[in-house]
Amino acid sequence: MSHQESKFSRRDFFGAVAAVSTVAMAAGSCAKKSAEMPALAAQAPDGAPIKAGLIGCGGRGTGAAKDFLKAGGNLVITAIGDTFQDRLDSCREQLAKEGQNISNDRCYVGLDAYKKVIDSGVDLVIMATPPFFRPEHFSAAVDAGKHVFMEKPVAVDPMGAKQILQAAEQATQKGLSVVTGNQRRNQYHYLKALQMVRNGAIGDLVGGQVYWNQSQLWYKERQKGWSDMEWMIRDWVNWVWLSGDHIVEQHVHNIDVMNWFMDAHPVKAVGMGGRARRVTGDQFDFFAVDYEMANGVHVMSMCRQINGCVNNVSETMVGSKGVCRLSSGMAKLTDAKGKVIWEWNKEKEPEKNPYEQEHVTLVTAIRSNKPVNMAKDIAESVLTAIMGRTAAYTGKEVTWDEMMQSTEKLGVANLAMGPVPELKTLKVAVPGTENN
Repeated sequence: MSHQESKFSRRDFFGAVAAVSTVAMAAGSCAKKSAEMPALAAQAPDGAPIKAGLIGCGGRGTGAAKDFLKAGGNLVITAIGDTFQDRLDSCREQLAKEGQNISNDRCYVGLDAYKKVIDSGVDLVIMATPPFFRPEHFSAAVDAGKHVFMEKPVAVDPMGAKQILQAAEQATQKGLSVVTGNQRRNQYHYLKALQMVRNGAIGDLVGGQVYWNQSQLWYKERQKGWSDMEWMIRDWVNWVWLSGDHIVEQHVHNIDVMNWFMDAHPVKAVGMGGRARRVTGDQFDFFAVDYEMANGVHVMSMCRQINGCVNNVSETMVGSKGVCRLSSGMAKLTDAKGKVIWEWNKEKEPEKNPYEQEHVTLVTAIRSNKPVNMAKDIAESVLTAIMGRTAAYTGKEVTWDEMMQSTEKLGVANLAMGPVPELKTLKVAVPGTENN
């Protein structure tokens, strides 16, 4: 699925070492961040119409389009695109119920639909295709001068992550706003907890644990008439080259919280994982990764998608004077003896649906002419997840520098509807072997 070979190969997993761009090398700064609590507006301010185009009309894309429409007044969806006609039709029907009647000449189908959406006269692009496509789509949107909302993860391999970093710098230079789908950065209780941690409520951070353990995710059985490519794209969440594996596609949420609170990315990773129950694809069912920061602090990462097991989606940051515990519905800080320092009260401190809040943040940034750009942060978190995946796939210690120097690029030789010869040779990684 990739090209060239090196010591960390999984089906030629890494390529030869390449020079790293100055933009990419800038990733991972450990500069001290502000401890101020950022404001989260309930609604974006009024302003001129903002025309949005949607790339990727599945459930998440359709949901993101609806969330955008709720962010403020004078917001419209004027173009949509997807690889498949049936998904486009379903999305179009749902958006019509929201008052968005998209004309036939603004509905695009095919692998090149993203180009047509970007060129259709929109101001903003919503990206929700399988993650493999994100770097190319993001680069094209930025080149065209469009504001962007893009779902996580934003890449499946090191080259894709570095492409995002480069395009992110270009977006900043152009004054474009970019918001990404790592919702926790747009949730009041996470922001409040972060403020308190940064202000020293639990002392210096000395460790942590991040989890996304849940039941089996969805999959698609191959249907009569589907080509190799159609099946793989419809079943994308189970294929490494399309999703990045679930440590990248899903667990990146928690890994992003780790990087955010630690104010840094890890410098190395050692991990393990395996496959026991997955029905389709070539991914693992579970991962456990030990991440090490530059200052020697370790954070344990764990994710699993298997039915009948205990579930846990949360983050814990351990400080020298206490502990911060977080999840989608909870935030609590305690001292070293377990006494509560602060606990989020949902009734007294309500927060907006984070899926909607992301778009409020984006539209507010555009209309106030105060650009925001979250692309670098999520690219670093995605690369952190890829580092953990690589450690688990290979059984080796993997460093951030190796990630930044890697030319690994997943994919297939012919990105077109029809046969995928690589499908016959895809294998699940076996740690400790040369044929990973």
